[in-house]
Amino acid sequence: MGIGRFDRHSGDRLHPDGKIPLPLALGLALQITGLVLPGIVLIPTIVFRAAGESEAVLLWAVFASLVVCGVTTMLQGLRVGRLGAGYILSIGTSGAAIAVSIAALEAGGTSLLASLVLALALFQFAFSARLSLFRRILTPTVTGTVIMLTPVTVMPFIFELLENVSKETNPLAAPLSAFTTLLVICGIVLRAGGTLRLWAPVIGIVAGSAVSGAFGLYDVDLIARASWIGIPEIAWPGLGLDLGPAFWVLLPAFLFIALICTIQTISGSVAIQRVSWAVPRAVDFRVVQGAVAADGVGNLLSGLAGSMPVGFRPTGASMVEITGISSRRIGITLGAVLIALSCLPKALAVILAIPGPVVAAFITITMATIFIIGMKVILQDGIDYRNGLIAGVSFWIGVGFQNGVIFPGFVSNFVGGLLQNGMMAGGLAAIAMTAFVELTKPRPSRIEVGFEISSLNEIRKFIGAFATRNGWDEAMAARLDAAGEETLLTLLDQEEVDDEHERRRLFLAARREGDGAVLEFVASKGEENLQDRIALLGEAGAEDPIEREVSLRMLRHLASSVRHQQYHGTDIVTVRVEPLRVVSGVRP
Repeated sequence: MGIGRFDRHSGDRLHPDGKIPLPLALGLALQITGLVLPGIVLIPTIVFRAAGESEAVLLWAVFASLVVCGVTTMLQGLRVGRLGAGYILSIGTSGAAIAVSIAALEAGGTSLLASLVLALALFQFAFSARLSLFRRILTPTVTGTVIMLTPVTVMPFIFELLENVSKETNPLAAPLSAFTTLLVICGIVLRAGGTLRLWAPVIGIVAGSAVSGAFGLYDVDLIARASWIGIPEIAWPGLGLDLGPAFWVLLPAFLFIALICTIQTISGSVAIQRVSWAVPRAVDFRVVQGAVAADGVGNLLSGLAGSMPVGFRPTGASMVEITGISSRRIGITLGAVLIALSCLPKALAVILAIPGPVVAAFITITMATIFIIGMKVILQDGIDYRNGLIAGVSFWIGVGFQNGVIFPGFVSNFVGGLLQNGMMAGGLAAIAMTAFVELTKPRPSRIEVGFEISSLNEIRKFIGAFATRNGWDEAMAARLDAAGEETLLTLLDQEEVDDEHERRRLFLAARREGDGAVLEFVASKGEENLQDRIALLGEAGAEDPIEREVSLRMLRHLASSVRHQQYHGTDIVTVRVEPLRVVSGVRP
């Protein structure tokens, strides 16, 4: 398939399984590489040098980070079983782990760091398996806020790159290089289409590098000094199995970092799903679980190799927004490129030689896109005064902590100064407020029954008693009864009949919210998302069973909202039912 043919079939662009040509996948992967590579190389360099490790250990850590990030990025794109997202999720070295990694190296060397990173990986595996338990806390409002705070956290460091040039350089060199990069990329993305838009970042970087090269900013000597092929001397530290006091003292800090990295991955996997389909779909939390589990694999490999933690980098979603292509082949190719660069020092040097002002201009565009994606995540799930307050307050708390204007003396000494990171501070604030809202809600009524049609009578009695306790009239009670019945029938219709069917259970919780009621069904998993099916009613093909479509139409008519969250082994359907109101003599 040629690129021209691919462009004519634009409907295939926004599809994770889109079969794009290899040259296009390679070109887009190289663009993302330019974003993630400096962090993968520079962060472990800073950490291991600050801890006083030898040059051999440092070089091995950088090499291991490149390989592990490449393998994990490929796994995210491939999605092997329950490991991986099946989307473009780039992985890099975790900047949040800089302080704790230095502390571990100083306390017990690379073997202690390896043991702590392995503990971090085990935490992520456990979190992935039980992600549904945290669904009320890690809401779209929380994940969207974390995404919006990503540029707030990154941009202060990026803006420093604008002036990261020699004092002897012409004063116009940095601004002209950055402005050229910004102007070319924005101009192409805003006005061009088709193939030209896909290569906008590369064209902008080349143009900016050409201008910087004219002023002598492009480091040609770095490329000349690098060898063509080679890997560093193996300096594997081994595992510190003696879990002494230093391990237990540092373990809480590493588990905290694991939580932050996991929230970032959850936010990133939600964001990439939002932008990767031509027709918006409900978030599939099985994808989120796979993304977190793949991060766990990456940290497991990183611990075994003796390097520092790795985690999600927010570049895949922004590149999808800019280029309009979401094929996971790009993620797989990106991983392969990172692995190849670990053995090709000269190719690695070509990317690292790009001047700071050019990199800063490029990342500014991607961070602006990431901020908008975070806003979309919050808005697309629906926003009320509670969610608005949580997002707004948490965002500005993050901005304040990041800029050191909120009690800087206290914050710098609290939890090792981790709250100086705006994404952590704002994310924790959003989690705390969301948890407060959940804890102060009225306790719901609950029932557990067999997941089968014979349980319908028990469910109807339960819903009827719930309606009576809340003083609703017969019309509202009938709507609740019908909504409960239709939800159960639709869930049962998705299930395949097998030997395990009779052992499955259904948990139903009912609570009052304002004038309405919320019914939450927790059952075994199905393959289709009810939320998507209801949104697509009227567009279904002739192959759809009429009984299912009628049932879904009934559910849409009865409920003011239906939210379907799918996890491995668990389906959670939340149905909100409002009482009928007469407005100007017309029923809604």
